[in-house]
Amino acid sequence: MANINDFKATFAGGVRPNLFRVNIFNTAGVQLHKTEMLVKATSLPGQTVPAFDVPYRGRQLKVAGDRTFDDWTVTFLNDAGWQNRNAMERWMQAISAFSANKSSISFSNHYGTAIATQLTRGGAPLRTYRLDVLPTALNAIEVDSSTNDSVEEFEVTFAVNYFTIDGLGTDA
Repeated sequence: MANINDFKATFAGGVRPNLFRVNIFNTAGVQLHKTEMLVKATSLPGQTVPAFDVPYRGRQLKVAGDRTFDDWTVTFLNDAGWQNRNAMERWMQAISAFSANKSSISFSNHYGTAIATQLTRGGAPLRTYRLDVLPTALNAIEVDSSTNDSVEEFEVTFAVNYFTIDGLGTDA
């Protein structure tokens, strides 16, 4: 029978959701600004391996389907120079121009790399995800003359082609 000391030893304080770091790099030639400090929130990436049924003599065999990756959303604090908002607008403009339906960069340069790292309580990397991403939505910034004591924020949604997890080996 387990006791509280067994639980303490197993739990070891747990992992804190506010201890994380995000870096985003793109190949469109647009520099994001201090994302380690200006990313307010995100998630560690999700994935799905669906199952489908294959009938066999009155029974259903569950078979693993193809893996898909969930969209990934990042919430930025808007800095006084609008550096990250401007960078995201330039990146998306390079992919698909505002007024002309064309791209100013090659297809391979539409994508970027995002690195989301969960940190220990001591600040060391605990788990690092490397995502191959494409920005698909830059949400509105809500402004309101009655809002006090807050900072503007905006969300960016990225489509995820795949991700890898440091320390778990490479894909075959």
